[in-house]
Order: sequence, then C-alpha cells, then structure tokens
Amino acid sequence: MPESTQKEILSFVLPDEASTELLGKRLAEAVLKHSKEITDRGLNIRLQGTLGAGKTTLTRALLRALGFTGRVRSPTFTLVETYSVQGLAINHFDFYRFESPEEFEEAGFRDLFGAGRMTLCEWPDKAEPFLPPADLLILIDLKGDGREAKLCPENEWGGIVAKEVEESWQ
Repeated sequence: MPESTQKEILSFVLPDEASTELLGKRLAEAVLKHSKEITDRGLNIRLQGTLGAGKTTLTRALLRALGFTGRVRSPTFTLVETYSVQGLAINHFDFYRFESPEEFEEAGFRDLFGAGRMTLCEWPDKAEPFLPPADLLILIDLKGDGREAKLCPENEWGGIVAKEVEESWQ
C-alpha cells in the first residue's frame, strides 16, 4: 500500500453494492460541503482495486448524489469521461489500457486537473510518474461477497475530505 502523509487510514466495510453506493453518496456530500475549496484548488482522487472491485460503481453513485442525471459510462475505452455538475468539472479517468505512462502526457490530460476540477482516476499506476499528486487515495478490496474501502489521505486537504466521509458514515 502506498505511503500516506496522514497517519489515519479510514476503513469502511461494504457488504453489498448498496453500501458501495452509500460511500459514493457520502463522498458527494463531502464534495458539496467543500465545493468552494475544490473551485479554488481542485480535488484529485485515485481509485485502486482489482477489476470488478467497484471503482466505477463508487464514481457513478457519487455523480448521482451530486445530481447528475445523464448516463454514467465507464471510461475504459474513452480513457476519460467528463461531467459538469454543481459548478464543477468532474473528470473520471481509466488508465487501464495505457501501454506506457507517457500516453498521459501525450494526450494532454494534465490540463484536466487543477482548480475547479475534481478528478477520479482508476488504474493510476499506469500513468505514473506523470499523473498530478493525489489528495485522496481510495483502495477497494474484495472481501468475501463484499468489499472493504480504505480512504488514505495523501495530504491535509485529502484528510479533510476523508474525515467528512467518516463523520457522515456513522
């Protein structure tokens, strides 16, 4: 597991798809609470887990909870899907099909990060070292019939968002 600059890693047991969707909803609530900060600085979230772990399910639930009503597609073949909701540009990336990290730079994806933008990146290791630093890493592991999600803040900003999720979860 990657080193986190914050010591507290928050774990969530997700016994079914509904609980994964609830985590997405709680993450959306944290985003809404801090939308001004996202407008000012952005929010970079990395999603890690095996195929079928629930990364896109979590993202879809987050977008729905933010009020997006259109179709939410997996960016597996398009590499990025962009949504405009609550005054934010939300970019959902999937780097699974990258053959080399240089593809990130060549595609000009760096321009899709920063102030006013929230990014959710699946398979981020495939774009390293070009991917801008994460604020929050979400690890999703299969556990029996369910999942376990770990929110790992990578900096103070990511810690604030993770704490909001934890407080609303209880």
